[in-house]
Amino acid sequence: MNDGENVVGINHGFVVQNEGTAQDAELRAAVTDLTRLLGGLRPELTPEQVRTVDDALPALTPDRAALRERGMVLASVAQIAATVGEVGRPVVEALGRLLALLG
Repeated sequence: MNDGENVVGINHGFVVQNEGTAQDAELRAAVTDLTRLLGGLRPELTPEQVRTVDDALPALTPDRAALRERGMVLASVAQIAATVGEVGRPVVEALGRLLALLG
């Protein structure tokens, strides 16, 4: 072992990856922001739209794979936000940020 000098060690196949940490934090923040904005949009929605949003909320998780699979849910939320005009614009923008993170 060269008297303990220049010892590199043995790689047992353990790899620590921190690459996604910043992206995961961004994704969590985007989902939290979108959820908050949807809550503020509720007073502007019809009862049917509120039900659609309420049904979509559990699908909004900071899980990339799950969100990619739930594209129709995101599309329906975007459509609802667009129909209420200017007041829905922050929701549409938040959805855009979220979709950009999903790539």
